[in-house]
Amino acid sequence: MNNLLNFFIKHSAWFIFAIYVILSLVLLFKDNPYQQSVYLTSANRVSAAVYKAFNGVTSYFHLRDINESLQERNAALEMELIELRNQMADMALASPDSLHQPALKQYSFVMAQVISNSIANPNNYITINRGYLDGVNPEMGVIDQNGVVGIVNVAGPHAARVISLLNPHMRLSCKLRDSGFYGSLVWDGKSPQFAVLEELPKHITYHKGDTIVTSGYSAVFPEGIIVGTVDGLARGMTDSFVSLRIRLTTNFSQLSSVRVITNSMKDQIDAMLRAEQSIDTAANIQTRPEIKPEIIDVLPDEAKTKKPAKQPADKPSQPAQPVQQPVLPAQPVPSPEQPDNQAGEQP
Repeated sequence: MNNLLNFFIKHSAWFIFAIYVILSLVLLFKDNPYQQSVYLTSANRVSAAVYKAFNGVTSYFHLRDINESLQERNAALEMELIELRNQMADMALASPDSLHQPALKQYSFVMAQVISNSIANPNNYITINRGYLDGVNPEMGVIDQNGVVGIVNVAGPHAARVISLLNPHMRLSCKLRDSGFYGSLVWDGKSPQFAVLEELPKHITYHKGDTIVTSGYSAVFPEGIIVGTVDGLARGMTDSFVSLRIRLTTNFSQLSSVRVITNSMKDQIDAMLRAEQSIDTAANIQTRPEIKPEIIDVLPDEAKTKKPAKQPADKPSQPAQPVQQPVLPAQPVPSPEQPDNQAGEQP
């Protein structure tokens, strides 16, 4: 405390000078309009510079919130765009009732952040920071602002694992947006930028740059979400099918924010699919031909050594009757006293 008092006493002249300067400036700018305008202009410049620097620092810490809000808005606009495209397609088919069908009202989104990602492994997976307590469950589709990312495989309380599109175990039903021909998209394990669209009819016509979208033939992804573009013909052509090389629109090396698709009608769709499978199984059982036993002439050695089965009691077996030979009567020996004419007579 003594040191502080000594400091003020030692520099008291400077403190008194600063007080006088401040008082004189207040008196000067308070009553003189010209000096007041100069002061305000200079103060505005200084304050503007200070506020700009402060805003630049604080806005950096709000980038994540801003990004999430933009992602949500982008998702809503994307679904509206897909719905409008479907309505335009229905109008082209002259379907008057299709405009009143809310095809995409059943879908909603859960925003999530990628906390783990792999692209160089044979089987790649992604981990996100949302789980079943946040509304994320297995068999839910995952997309980002560029296209399809994968499907949720395992869900924990606050985290979930996603099967990446860069995984050979994942097959995605896709179609060419312009022609409507559909096939199965699978990763060939080579480059994280390309995949192969298989099982396409050989007679299709395509061009490089054609857009590939989801077909909507499952309850995971709605129809029309972009997947990639045609890059060329892939190897492995057969007599009936052709495969295309697809350039993926999703940049898997820079995944940050993703959206998990929730389908409110998924349970109903799954129930109908299970019912159809059970009906098909029952029909196959009823129409299965009856297998009749075949008569085999040659029996294996084991069957030869077995004793014959006993006959039922109600049908006793009859013993074999011996064959009787006819008994001829004995011929009498002629006596010498009898005449020769009686030797051949029978008694």
